[in-house]
Amino acid sequence: MKILLVDDERRIIEVLEAYLEREGYEIHSADNGIDALKKAKTIEPDLIILDLMLPDISGEEVCRLVRKDSDVPILMLTAKSAEDDRINGIVMGADDYLTKPFSPREVVVRVQAILRRVKKTEKVERLEFNGRKLAIDLIKKEVTICGNSVILTPIEYKLLTNMAVNPGRVYSRMDLLEKIQDEGMYYEGYERSVDTHIKNLRKKIESDSRQPDFIVTVFGMGYKFGGVLDAANAPV
Repeated sequence: MKILLVDDERRIIEVLEAYLEREGYEIHSADNGIDALKKAKTIEPDLIILDLMLPDISGEEVCRLVRKDSDVPILMLTAKSAEDDRINGIVMGADDYLTKPFSPREVVVRVQAILRRVKKTEKVERLEFNGRKLAIDLIKKEVTICGNSVILTPIEYKLLTNMAVNPGRVYSRMDLLEKIQDEGMYYEGYERSVDTHIKNLRKKIESDSRQPDFIVTVFGMGYKFGGVLDAANAPV
């Protein structure tokens, strides 16, 4: 699997490269944001390790731009330790966050954990949650609640599936808006308009939309998928 390392400190690149290559990963590197964006498109890595403090454009901006075109997992590295900075990194689309100084072994463990989570949704044709209460057929693009078919609009379906394949990941309204636009759908309005689609989606899939099991509000940040993946879909 290919990993793109983005950091302007050569020493960190060399150390992480050594540890990750030992685990069998193919490593590519970039020491600035512009080069990172180019390589993210040409190499199509399976995971990006991204430092936030880059010399040209910020890691947050790199993350935002990558997220416009790709769901590639991103592990952020930074010297920023404040809670707000960590939260902002997750909101921007990172899958995990490590503060410097860190152990190279911990980076390897985090990488392996992220890739395991991603692998469990690859080539999956059907996802079931909460004891088959919610089922999503990714091939037929059908959704059922307790065995009963639910009719979703194209936007509602995209919102649901984008969150369901990454349970627990927090999506900002802008993240979700960009997911809709990236699918070539016509969408008019501001970020807050996403709330209307979420409200309508909840009415169709939640037993109590005021206390949702699946589309959960993360106050001040956005939304996440709260469903529990059934054992049949879980990684071995």
